[in-house]
Amino acid sequence: MKSLFILTSALLFTANVLAENDPLWMRYPAISPNGETIAFTYKGDIYTVPANGGKATQLTTHPAHDTRPIWSPDGSKIAFASDRNGNFDIFIMDMEGGSPKQLTTHSANEYPETFSDAKHILYSAAIQQDAKDSQFPSGQFPQIYRIGINGGRPELYSSLAMESLALNKKGDKLLYQDKKGYEDPWRKHHQSSITRDIWLCTLGREHSFQKITSFKGEDRNPVWVTDGSSFYYLSEEKGSFNIFKNDLTGRNSRQITNHTMHPVRFLTSDNNGNLCYGYDGEIYTVKEGTQPKKVDVQIISDKVENDLIHQLKASGATDIAVSPNGKEVAFIVRGDVYVTSVDYETTKQITNTPQQERDLDFSPDGRSLVYSAERGETWGVYQSSLVRKNDKYFTYAQELKEEPLVVNSQTSFQPMYSPDGKEVAFLENRTTLRVINLKNKQVRTVLDGKYNYSYADGDQYYQWSPDSKWFLAKYIAIGGWNNTDIVLVKADGSGEMTNLTESGYSDNNAKWVLDGKAMIWSSDRAGYRSHGSWGAEDDIYIMFFDGEAYDKFRLTKEEQALLDEEKEDKDKDEKDKDSKKDKDKDDDKKDEKADKPVEPLKFDLANRK
Repeated sequence: MKSLFILTSALLFTANVLAENDPLWMRYPAISPNGETIAFTYKGDIYTVPANGGKATQLTTHPAHDTRPIWSPDGSKIAFASDRNGNFDIFIMDMEGGSPKQLTTHSANEYPETFSDAKHILYSAAIQQDAKDSQFPSGQFPQIYRIGINGGRPELYSSLAMESLALNKKGDKLLYQDKKGYEDPWRKHHQSSITRDIWLCTLGREHSFQKITSFKGEDRNPVWVTDGSSFYYLSEEKGSFNIFKNDLTGRNSRQITNHTMHPVRFLTSDNNGNLCYGYDGEIYTVKEGTQPKKVDVQIISDKVENDLIHQLKASGATDIAVSPNGKEVAFIVRGDVYVTSVDYETTKQITNTPQQERDLDFSPDGRSLVYSAERGETWGVYQSSLVRKNDKYFTYAQELKEEPLVVNSQTSFQPMYSPDGKEVAFLENRTTLRVINLKNKQVRTVLDGKYNYSYADGDQYYQWSPDSKWFLAKYIAIGGWNNTDIVLVKADGSGEMTNLTESGYSDNNAKWVLDGKAMIWSSDRAGYRSHGSWGAEDDIYIMFFDGEAYDKFRLTKEEQALLDEEKEDKDKDEKDKDSKKDKDKDDDKKDEKADKPVEPLKFDLANRK
């Protein structure tokens, strides 16, 4: 099978030179110390614009991703991160632009935080914690390093996980947000024991630390008030992220902005009390006691890509599904569905939407594909089918029809056809296992969402039985969300289910084997186990639901050979009898046999082994 295909993309550019008066998704705005200029990231390059608005100046033009600009204390230089050498390193350049100088070279991603003084930059990187560090050892917790603006050997500044560092003018106090665990930094309205808080570090021979905020949600991104007696920061204390002000005791918070629809991001300040931040993809400034003002930005730049791009893709395919006849492969590239021939280079694009598609599955007859798609405001389940009877392959189909199967206000994804092709199972709201009948479009619940917990997309698992009447699925019964069992649940929505494993450890990825008479699955119940921490080793187990299948599985090689000989003799006798019958009747009988439905599975669960 070939591994390359042509991907053609149409880009929304209309002129050789772009003039954008209202550009969106300008990120990481940083106001200069004198308050006159704002540096920001736009489409992977660094720009500056007057703080009062106007024409933006493009400082970097490299095709790599340049991001997170910070200003030197005197405003003469800008440091930023760029992945022009593969990973993100720290670069520095004059505020007017020019050729940037690379400062760091480690293979880990490195991002600038702040200038510690006129000659040094503090940056974050997950390289190696200090031997004395008592935090959980993980790449999720970066350290803070310091490097000179002329380069040289970096030195470890702090092994403690710190983010959004802000030094006061004297350089003896440091504000930062902590990092207690993993959570998507863009997640909104998150409240748990690992949300970020603001801390104050008093620098000296022996550093002292003081936790300032204690809101159960997110407090982050502190910046100093000019006189150093208090600070501004971002908080979800009143709903959406907004700017708040607090003193160093943390007991006198006061809201500065009152945005409601979208979160405030990327807070910075100058030496005169002006604040700069991002909101809904645009840049705003505000001074305490005044109303926020949007910075009108005009970006004029050359078009760096052609209207039509032909790409030869050799990687990046996801969600692969093989057709029942093994002659086609469906896959996702850049969020769209494609089907390619196994034997030839022909590839057909099935969807062409600005939204994402994923979770592919072929119907048993190979004439339909089901997938989930993020259309409108939520995820739904969609089906594309061959229309013409003479079309046998998606790759060469003259006409395709897409129809929504499950689209409503609830998130629905991870669809899978039943083996008989009559129904499609899917997950609703991440954990509830539901089934839609393709004929009458009726939807029923098979396994309530209360029996599972989803930590990230794709972490739930289920599988139809060969007779389309049962499911094997993840199931929380003993222990927490990371100690799941395997449940056998009836597909008719009756709620009949049996906990098959009952181990108290992590049992996952159950699969039907031996025509549904047994299952295999992974479990960490033996050997290296996960007891309140991370890391475990799984073994593969098999469980039998049929005594005869279990006995046959335990046969020795010798015993199996004798049985095979007996079967061969019996088959030979049957063949001799069949040869005496009319060929047409024989063919009819074979066709009848082929059309017979799969026999319903029978389980001896009380004696499962």
